[in-house]
Amino acid sequence: MYRLLLILLSVVGISTATGAQQRQSMNKIQSNHKILVAYFSATGTTARVAKNIAEITGGELYEIVPSKSYTNADLDWNDKKSRSSVEMNDPQSRPALKNKKGNIQEYDTIFLGYPIWWDLSPRIINTFIESHALKGKVLIPFATSGGSSITNSVKTLKSTYPELNWKEGKLLNRTDKDKLRVWIEGIK
Repeated sequence: MYRLLLILLSVVGISTATGAQQRQSMNKIQSNHKILVAYFSATGTTARVAKNIAEITGGELYEIVPSKSYTNADLDWNDKKSRSSVEMNDPQSRPALKNKKGNIQEYDTIFLGYPIWWDLSPRIINTFIESHALKGKVLIPFATSGGSSITNSVKTLKSTYPELNWKEGKLLNRTDKDKLRVWIEGIK
């Protein structure tokens, strides 16, 4: 009986120590930086990933909202006259934001999430970047996509905004929290 009790206590102790190590690792990220998880999500897919990142990092969640919401017709990439097609075909397009993020200066690290549209970030991401003072902040892009990689969108953001401190981006389709945690802890 005592042996069984000793084994159970040992298992609980090991589990507690492992959990404490994970929290300590996450606290290193959190204690050194105030984190914002800013994201644009037209269908909810990117929003789910952003919420998980905010939960893991303890960062504040901020949705990038267009002043005029996108309808299903606006998102029809097969229609060359749809709103998203017109915006993505015009590199100078900057859809208006519903509102700007106040107190952006308080954040050191910004996870920036978006769906991939036409192998790029949606133009509203450019609006967000250009509407906020992000110089000196660490920007970590993440994206969701039905078939594209994140590579070209990050390359384009880095070349469009070379003065910003970009970290390597990651495509996060159907990524569980454990894999997200490993990715976040590996960011240098």
